[in-house]
Amino acid sequence: MAGETKRYHATPEDLAAWDGPRDLGFPGEFPYTRGIQPTMYRGRLWTMRQYAGFGTAEESNARYRYLLSQGVSGLSVAFDLPTQIGYDSDHALAAGEVGKVGVAIDSLDDMAALFDGIPLGAVSTSMTINATAIILLALYVAVAKRQGVSPRALSGTVQNDILKEYVARGTYIYPPEASLRIVTDIFAYCEREVPQWNTISISGYHIREAGSTAVQEVAFTFANALAYVQAAVEAGLDVNSFGQRLSFFFNAHNDFLEEVAKFRAARRLWARLMRDRFGATNPRALQLRFHTQTAGSTLTAQQPDNNIVRVAVQAMAAVLGGTQSLHTNGRDEALALPTEDSARIALRTQQIIAHESGVANTVDPFGGSWHIEKLTDGIEAGALELMSRIDAVGGTLRAIETGYIQRQIQESAYRAQQAIDTGAAVVVGVNRFATDERPTVEVFALDPDVERRQIERTRALRAGRDQTAWTSALAAVTTAASGRDNLVPPIIAAVEAGATVGEIADTMRSVFGEFREVAVD
Repeated sequence: MAGETKRYHATPEDLAAWDGPRDLGFPGEFPYTRGIQPTMYRGRLWTMRQYAGFGTAEESNARYRYLLSQGVSGLSVAFDLPTQIGYDSDHALAAGEVGKVGVAIDSLDDMAALFDGIPLGAVSTSMTINATAIILLALYVAVAKRQGVSPRALSGTVQNDILKEYVARGTYIYPPEASLRIVTDIFAYCEREVPQWNTISISGYHIREAGSTAVQEVAFTFANALAYVQAAVEAGLDVNSFGQRLSFFFNAHNDFLEEVAKFRAARRLWARLMRDRFGATNPRALQLRFHTQTAGSTLTAQQPDNNIVRVAVQAMAAVLGGTQSLHTNGRDEALALPTEDSARIALRTQQIIAHESGVANTVDPFGGSWHIEKLTDGIEAGALELMSRIDAVGGTLRAIETGYIQRQIQESAYRAQQAIDTGAAVVVGVNRFATDERPTVEVFALDPDVERRQIERTRALRAGRDQTAWTSALAAVTTAASGRDNLVPPIIAAVEAGATVGEIADTMRSVFGEFREVAVD
């Protein structure tokens, strides 16, 4: 396992079974250990995204415009908790959460305001949304149509990774089988209508944030990914076609060399899994394309300026590991949402790495390092071992339903916290080199009136819409959910008829039911 070998003094003898052409190869060639493009960043830099969203659509729109003016090359949207779990802002369960951890989106008018003045045909947008991903995708397509932009011209990603919600985050709505049906409906619709869209971002990020190890992050992410691919194949989709639009989302954690090796191992393992398990032959369907975010769980409220250094180290690991897209966290995110100054520093961190460090000039500069290749082999082997255990308990869905994966993550999180508590793992400014000084950084403050204004806006929308068209549109969603028709077209029609996110989610709740979490011992 990688965690057991990361401090090992590697020698050529440790790679006696290693085969350069088989395990390393050339950049842009199978098994893509060294990267999915022959020239990597020499041909094109990674997409620099900054994850943002808070308060109302208008407030978040202002932040997006600011970030674009500072050199961001792709938007990344954070939604508030009610939007994530399918409740409108005036729902009783939304009280106190509206606009807090992301932007509040209840309707097509909100989505149009979120992207006002931002040409969707020219900007790549990533949306971190899962249980309600199908609704937010429908809203995005409908806004593009309002702007006169064809869905075929849209580029971006919808996270749409519901399985990790059952094990790591908890923002699920429907039972796993119904959720997989929604995922494959998005695959099928986008293959026909939005061909440049990445239909899923299969996330190890939140698994790592919940406390997993690097090996577990890869293993559990790929276990989920295989379940999605299998479901799509069983739905009659072509792996060589939909496989080209799969994307992944990984965490860049603190152990620099382990993280570099993790990304390389994941790329190689995914190529082999797609070839050997599903018979994929299209190179695009074999290539692991991924977004990376620096590790929020490593940020400290104590001495927050230290987080700038942590983020820089983590971002450099992602770049040397070959990421296609990157978000760097703000120094103050252990205290509050990032201020504009913190977001700018985070973006400048990426820009300095890209334009001043020189690392973008060489493809996979660690390739062939005894230690890196040993780590890469260990992570791949460890992930395969864990995936075989998941197969042994009945596959991914069964492992989730019984709490097997959740227990593994919880045990790792407990061990990691124990190491911090005992001082075996050093956290600078927390359990070593601490001071009594209180943080002096400016903290972002949300407008306390956001919730009231958002509720009024949503209720005004309901009062002014065509009730006949609205009723008919929601009935069509019920019919599609009850049968086998693709859900995306009727949901697009519903948002255009004025249906809200909560109303559409409730319509599907009435058909699919809701998932109840299994208690994990």
